[in-house]
Amino acid sequence: MRVDVVFTPDEAGAAPTGIVVDVIRATSTISQALAAGYERVFCAAEVDEVRALRRALGEGVLGGERKAVRIPGFDLGNSPREYLEPAGPTLILSTTNGTRAVVAAAERCERVFIAALLNLSAVVDAARTAGADVVVVCAGVQGTLALDDAFVAGRIVELLGWERTDAAEAAARLVSSWSGAEEAFRASKSGRNLMENAPELEADIPFCAREGVLDVVPRLVAMRDGAAEIAL
Repeated sequence: MRVDVVFTPDEAGAAPTGIVVDVIRATSTISQALAAGYERVFCAAEVDEVRALRRALGEGVLGGERKAVRIPGFDLGNSPREYLEPAGPTLILSTTNGTRAVVAAAERCERVFIAALLNLSAVVDAARTAGADVVVVCAGVQGTLALDDAFVAGRIVELLGWERTDAAEAAARLVSSWSGAEEAFRASKSGRNLMENAPELEADIPFCAREGVLDVVPRLVAMRDGAAEIAL
C-alpha cells in the first residue's frame, strides 16, 4: 500500500482513501463534536450553504469561523472546546479552510476520514483496515501549505508505515523539525493567525496538540446540497 500527501486541497491528489487534516481547527472540532455526542456534522464551504441547509433540515446547530472569529449569527465558533457537550444532534459547520478541504476530498476519494491529532491512532487503524492507498489532504491556509497540517500528515505517514511518495516522505521528515506538536502548531501560520485574530482562543493550540485521546473515526456518509455529511 502507498501513502501520498497533498499540502493544499487544490493539488491533484486522489486515492481510494482520503484523510482530511485541518488540525487548527476544523478536523479537531469535528472529531471532538462527534466524540461528545453530536450525531452528524455537515461540512459546508460557504455561509449561505449553512443557512440554507438548516432551513432544509429544519434543525441544526450553526458553527464556524472566518479568520478564526465566529461567524456573526452563528451559535458556536470553531473552537473544539465549545463542543465538549452536544447542543443538538446535528452540527452544520463552515470554516475558512477545513470544510472546503472535506468537500474537495469527497469529490476525489471513495471513502473519506477526518483526522486530527486527537483521534490520530483511530483514523490510522481505520485506514489500515480499509486496505487501500491513502492520500492525506491538508487544508492549508487559503491555498498555501500550513506547517500544522503537514506535521499531522507526517505523523499519519509514520504510523501507517507504508510505501511513501516524495510528498509523504517530506511530511514525515518535517515531524522531527520540532520537539512536539504544540511547538509545531505555534510556529505555523494557522497557529499565528489564531493568536493574532482571536488571542482568547490560544488555549485551543495545546488542546489540539494532544495525540490519540479520542477513539473516534469521523467519515463521509453522504453529500447533501453540496455539503459533506460526516458521522461515526
